[in-house]
Order: sequence, then structure tokens, then C-alpha cells
Amino acid sequence: MSRRKFIKNIAGASAALTTGALASPAHAARKRFVWKLVTTWPPNFPIFQEGVKRFAKEIKQISDGRLTIQVFAGGQLIPPLQTFDAVSQGTVQMGHGAAYYWAGKVPAAQFFTAVPFGMNAQGMNAWFYYGGGLELWREVYKPFGLTPFPMGNTGVQMGGWFRKKIEKISDLKGLKMRIPGLGGKVMAKAGVNPVLMAGGEIYTALERGTIDATEWVGPYHDLRLGLYRAAKYYYYPGWHEPGPTLELIINSKAWASLPRDLQLIVKTSATASNLLMLSEFEAKNLEALRTLETRYKVKTREFPAEVIKTLHQYTKITLDEIAAKDKLFSKVYNAYEQFRTSNDAWNSISEAAYARARKL
Repeated sequence: MSRRKFIKNIAGASAALTTGALASPAHAARKRFVWKLVTTWPPNFPIFQEGVKRFAKEIKQISDGRLTIQVFAGGQLIPPLQTFDAVSQGTVQMGHGAAYYWAGKVPAAQFFTAVPFGMNAQGMNAWFYYGGGLELWREVYKPFGLTPFPMGNTGVQMGGWFRKKIEKISDLKGLKMRIPGLGGKVMAKAGVNPVLMAGGEIYTALERGTIDATEWVGPYHDLRLGLYRAAKYYYYPGWHEPGPTLELIINSKAWASLPRDLQLIVKTSATASNLLMLSEFEAKNLEALRTLETRYKVKTREFPAEVIKTLHQYTKITLDEIAAKDKLFSKVYNAYEQFRTSNDAWNSISEAAYARARKL
């Protein structure tokens, strides 16, 4: 009898534990989420779109299917340049693009992609993760109900493709050039008519002469887009985008609905994607450049020193003018410059010094 009573008590205790577990917060956290993520990139676009799809696939695996992210390329669900609004309004939960695309809505957002003659990818990551940049970014996006994360970087870009030679600053005057962000505003000071268009439209516009020049990314993507067939002059360096960061944006209400462990999975996966995308660019750009030079006889050209010097001067004028009219822009500008100055001082005796040493 004592043995039967003992077994009965054990069974009762197990049932109680099981019932408690089913009603516990841990069980509630097993809720499954199905989200939509829209991008500004064309379908199957290497590194960019493919990197986002890898991000979504790995999150599903790591979360054991608790968070499924359906990825849509630009135009498949939302027009590419409406990504910001779609996520802000809650039409979709996530988006991927570049913050400078939203300069018309939030001028200060441009600092979170790239600043002409500013920090490279290494400096941008340092600012975001350990220099207060990410906190500032979230402050800027908060009124729009968005939570941003760095997720990708192209590294230093090329200066762009031109249908004519650029030998002096006056050669830029009157050109129609696809160039977004602050770089476009600086070019406007030189007499360029900057044009903002999605990646899928660039080749046709350049080939037909709708635009006279374009910056895109770097050799790997420029080769795949076939820009060498539409313009013969390929310039460097990418003074306008020395370390352009890509962004993951999440609707803040949707973000708050995720359990903490899923938030951590998203945060960690975005950080991993940030590193992987940059690394892939670094690995593939030189190989693509060699193909452009050997197979397609493309000759790269360095911007003349006079052009670079003048554009540098125009950059300072442009930033100061916008800061004088926009308090939020001014706030981010000051924070960016403070960190950049510190970063440059360290870089002068670390990376830059090492680069000089290698040439001895």
C-alpha cells in the first residue's frame, strides 16, 4: 500500500509540474512569429539580397522555426524606395537598405550610411558598437517607430563610371549622375545634377544617356551590372562612400513583441551579417577588377588631385550648411565628427602608419 501511495504521489507531482510548465512564461515564449522583410535590392542581388536571405534562413534555424522571416526584394511587395515607410507604418515588420536613401525625410540619417571623406567600415563599426553611434541612430529613428541595426558594409567604394573624362573640376558641371546621400549634395556644389534611382534602373539609364555617370558599389557589383558596357571611364577612390553601412530596420512595436531570446538571435545574426557582407566584398572585389581590366579592357583612373581637393572643400561647406538649418543633423554631425577625429588620431599611428611601413 505504501508503495502504491508513493507512486501515486509522484504521478501527481509530475502532473502538477507539467501543468505549471505549460502555463509558464517559458512555454508562452514558444509562440511562433512569421514576419515579412522587404529590401531596396533587386532579386538575387549578390551579397546584398543574398546576405539578407541568409540572415533570414539562419534565424529560422537558430530559433527552431519560432521566427520565420519571408524576404521580398525591391518591387516584389513594396517599391524599393518605400521600404522605410512600409516598416514605419507596420505594413511589414522588417526592411533592409541604406539610411541615406531616406535623406528627404530624415537628413541626419545620412551619417549612418556614409560621409564623404569620413570614416571607413572599421571606423563606422567602432562608432556604432562602442562610440555611441547606434544609440544616436535609434534616437533619430524613434519618432518613426523604427529600431535600426548595422547589417552590412561595402568597404571603400569606387568613384564611379563616367561617359567622359574628368580631368578638372569644371568637367563635372552639368553632368547628370546617379549618386545618393551627402555625396550627391557635394557633387551638386560642383555643378552636377544628382539623381536618386534604385539599382535595377541604373544600367539602362546610363546606356541610354538618361544619366551621364553613376556610382554604384565596387568592381564585383559593377561587373555583374555590366556598367563597363555603358561607360568607359572608371574612377577611384570612392571619396563619397568610404565605409557605407547597410541597415536592418525593424518596426519598434513588432520588435517589442519578440521574446528576449528571439531579440538576441536577431541582434546577433545582424552583427554576424554585418561582418560577413563586408568580408565578402573584400574577398571578391579585386578578382572582379582583374576581370574588368583583362577581359573587358577597362582602365581605372584616379580622380585628379585638384578634383579631390575641391570636393573635400565642398564637403565641409555642405555639411555646415545643412547643420545650420537642421538641429538634429547638427547634433549627429557633432557626435560623428568628435568620434571621427579620435578615430583618425589613432588611425594615423596604427592602420595608416602600417600602410606607409609596408611601402618602405
